[in-house]
Amino acid sequence: MKTQKHDTRWLVSVALMAAIVIVLANTPLGMIQLPIIKATTVHIPVIIGAILLGPSAGAILGAVFGICSLISNTMAPTLLSFAFSPFMSTSGIPGAVKAVWISVGCRILIGIAAGWLWIALDKLKINQVIALPLVGFIGSMVNTVTVMGSIYFLFAQQYAEAREVAVTAVWGLIMGTVTASGIPEAIAAAVLVLAVGKVLIQVFKRMNVGAVSTQPAR
Repeated sequence: MKTQKHDTRWLVSVALMAAIVIVLANTPLGMIQLPIIKATTVHIPVIIGAILLGPSAGAILGAVFGICSLISNTMAPTLLSFAFSPFMSTSGIPGAVKAVWISVGCRILIGIAAGWLWIALDKLKINQVIALPLVGFIGSMVNTVTVMGSIYFLFAQQYAEAREVAVTAVWGLIMGTVTASGIPEAIAAAVLVLAVGKVLIQVFKRMNVGAVSTQPAR
């Protein structure tokens, strides 16, 4: 009975976090339109969910984020939507599969990486004040690096054509996006994960839900 009750609470908690992801993904706060690509804050509840509920929950929330990204890039396409939506593919079925990997697969990795990193830091008895922003920063960078890295390795030619540059210039443009967008996103994630995570960890402990850290928040 206790296990069943715990599982039910876990499922409800995952569903609530997924609802937050969906709401963010469908408001200007979640998908911020930039000239070339959509910057995002949707990865933040994915990271927090992975911390509170474990890597499997993080993977589920990452998948929800990815599906929202796929839909957003299909319904409101941008210059690079071919890399995020299989329906905008310019290279047939292979391109569609690559787009699903970038939009969904890379986002699943956010939750998995954040969840296991949190577990590792907890086993090392790293204080929450250090662990929370570290997981937030690295989780966010996993999103940026895997997405932009996959675009470079899978869609370099199409990216160059979309930006009207030589293929040899793609690496510099990718690194520019990582620096200009990815690092600020990661810093924001570190701050928000620390602020929100400290509060929610205590709430989830009292509810006996998930796999939150036992380390004190000094």
